[in-house]
Amino acid sequence: MGSTVGLVYLLLMLCSLGGFAFGGCAGHCCRGRDMNCLTTDWRMDRVYGTCYCDESCGKTRDCCFDYFTECPAQDCAVSDWSFWSGCAKPCQPSMRVRVRHTERQPSNGGEACPALEQKAGCREYRDHTGKTCGAHSGPAFITSMEFAKGRPKHDSYGNPLQPGFCVEFLLESRSPHCSLQSRPHTHWMRYITEGFRVCVACEPPAMSNHSARCHGDGHGTHKYVTMS
Repeated sequence: MGSTVGLVYLLLMLCSLGGFAFGGCAGHCCRGRDMNCLTTDWRMDRVYGTCYCDESCGKTRDCCFDYFTECPAQDCAVSDWSFWSGCAKPCQPSMRVRVRHTERQPSNGGEACPALEQKAGCREYRDHTGKTCGAHSGPAFITSMEFAKGRPKHDSYGNPLQPGFCVEFLLESRSPHCSLQSRPHTHWMRYITEGFRVCVACEPPAMSNHSARCHGDGHGTHKYVTMS
């Protein structure tokens, strides 16, 4: 009789242990905080009883023992950036946009999704019909006068090159990156701000041999008009 009772007790223990093994989070992972996402098993703090398999259990430390293996964290996944759009408005300072979309939402405490939209300043110098915005408006590539020191003053035949001319520009806006540059030849960009007037020299090789002008110098405008 004693041996029979012992056998029954052993079977009950095995069944109970089997319940422990299969009562965890396998197939029971839940998003967010879900008070109904629970079972009975060993918890992370080694206490046997009610445990949870939702994303918030890690903060409250009442996860089932196998939560992090059965419900691994998955970070948000996003697509590559699209191409930049055109400027919203031509012939004036405007904005362009690029976007990306979410391919997988985060789960089980994974990293949240990053920004899905980026904006940047821009300016189009042609309207929607393809016509130029005007002689007083055009792109100009402006660099430090340091680059002019090494330029030749004569052509290959010894003839003097055109001395060039200056154009006054009014800075209306600048991107944040202008003040963040740290390379030696870009230090000058830190000191120019909105409303700053700068005299820009048009010299060879930027000067065209045929027109004797530089692109973006405002050709055709009054000589005293401030360029911007």
